[in-house]
Amino acid sequence: MPGRADSSGATPVTPSLLREWPLPAPGQDKYSRGSVLVVGGARATPGAALLAGTAALRAGAGKLTLAVAESVAVQVGVALPECGSIGLPETAAGSVRPELDRISAPLDEADAVLVGPGLDDPELAGQLLAALLEREAARGDRPGGDPGSRGGPAVVLDAYALGALASLEDQLAPWRGRLILTPNRKEAAVLLGRDVDDLEKDLAEISDRFHAVVTCQGFISQPPGLEPEEPERWRITTGYGGLGTSGSGDVLAGAIAGLRARGTSSAQAACWGTHLHASAGDRLASRCGPLGFLARELADELPALMLEFSV
Repeated sequence: MPGRADSSGATPVTPSLLREWPLPAPGQDKYSRGSVLVVGGARATPGAALLAGTAALRAGAGKLTLAVAESVAVQVGVALPECGSIGLPETAAGSVRPELDRISAPLDEADAVLVGPGLDDPELAGQLLAALLEREAARGDRPGGDPGSRGGPAVVLDAYALGALASLEDQLAPWRGRLILTPNRKEAAVLLGRDVDDLEKDLAEISDRFHAVVTCQGFISQPPGLEPEEPERWRITTGYGGLGTSGSGDVLAGAIAGLRARGTSSAQAACWGTHLHASAGDRLASRCGPLGFLARELADELPALMLEFSV
């Protein structure tokens, strides 16, 4: 594993480190670059799923399915014609119901599942996670199944899906070793059940507690022993304040899901994705000014940046 920790114990993520930690080869076709399923997009917030899905494709994922509230599924499919769009049952208010029948096949086929962008009901988000975990546990009960293995799809959680995680802590065995969490500082506090005082140390606590790779505001942590050849902590060395804009986190989560689907480790996806996201903000700030660029513009920067950091 390239790189060396600094005095804080974290390994700086730099372009040099990324070049020594290359992404998987492009492969021969879309099937060789992995499939991403995004579950989110309530009636009032379908754009979050669109942003995440666009970022997953811009990060190089080969296939994308967006599972969103059925009242907006057609519009989402038209807005992003490169995706498959599935309508999920919804409440009268347009929130996604925790019913999985319509996404059974995409769940089986996905290399990375991103849950959270555009979910707008915390209670229903928790029920959705519980249903996904129950399904995964049942699959592990089949002959040859192993609910504790790392052979299934990566599971990336964002937004309201993160808020529901703490209450399910004792049910996470089916996802052990496959979780990636993308909280903001407020969501990190919810996961801890207390204020965040020292972000780097607190992320390490979250990572160890949920056995997950965690990225938050330029710090990345993974639990001890998950990838013995990799460090446990990293920090991003770039980024601009303009990244704090609506939808930016959806782009980050989508980029990480796309990279993970291509066959990276969870930590590599988090490090590459977080650095690409921050660097995209730098590029836009230099062209547009420090504030006012849009989250959807971040995704458009990803392919050129991946090329730059690969040569």
